[in-house]
Amino acid sequence: MDWQQFVSLAIVALTAFLLVRWKFRRRKFDFHRDTHCGGCAFANGTAVPQHSVVYRARKGERPQVFVKMK
Repeated sequence: MDWQQFVSLAIVALTAFLLVRWKFRRRKFDFHRDTHCGGCAFANGTAVPQHSVVYRARKGERPQVFVKMK
């Protein structure tokens, strides 16, 4: 095995090690993700208006923005 094969195998092994470590490492506590209480539709007892924004732009036409209230 010459030095180029050794370096390439070392890079692959290091990459595999880092991917496995990232996959199985312990995550930090995140209030929004772990309690499912951060993205509630109610803030201080009042409902947050739900809406969606649609952007449409075509070549040669004027760009349009639509706001749809639900």
